[in-house]
Amino acid sequence: MRPRTKKHFEERFEKCRYLVVEAPEENKGKWRSVLGRENAPMHLEIGCGKGAFITGKALQHPEVSFVAMELVPNVLLAALEKVDGDPEIQNVRFISGNARKLGEYFTEGELDAIYLNFSDPWPRPKQFKNRLTHPDFLEIYKKILKPGGKIYQKTDNKGLFDFSVRKYQECGFQIEILEDAPADNVMTEYETRFTGMGMPIYRVTATKPE
Repeated sequence: MRPRTKKHFEERFEKCRYLVVEAPEENKGKWRSVLGRENAPMHLEIGCGKGAFITGKALQHPEVSFVAMELVPNVLLAALEKVDGDPEIQNVRFISGNARKLGEYFTEGELDAIYLNFSDPWPRPKQFKNRLTHPDFLEIYKKILKPGGKIYQKTDNKGLFDFSVRKYQECGFQIEILEDAPADNVMTEYETRFTGMGMPIYRVTATKPE
């Protein structure tokens, strides 16, 4: 079910539009200039939801430049308003789009890290091609990550987790499975809810070989 359009959506979105990179393909290879931080590491979150993770990370690491991607406009607005409402956050920009186009938006080796937080598990086998850790996506990530760049993934779905670990290995990534949350963990909205319910969270870090 599609979420209802938020009240006064157009007016609210327009106020935050300065945070959205409208033509990301035009900034391929130039993202550090877009953010005005030529020497900063570049991190991307795919599917940023309502923005709890990206805003937390941006505050935690002001030395890093963050780009957050979200496909659903209503959800994106919530994330935009979090950043717009916090004057301490100056290191985040957003893309409204689909992860299949990331190869058009970023050049080879442009990113230092990618975050995949509680991505849609697409549980039926005929849907697996839509999983963000399907090899079609992983090959894109391999191109736009620098050597040694990392994918940080967490999910509540064991099936997606096992699938992802297997595909990372098949695509040549080095993996580290984390039993516990790292000390600098920033929770998403889903993670807060699931943790409160006592549900397990599965975590893996995949590294592109040097």
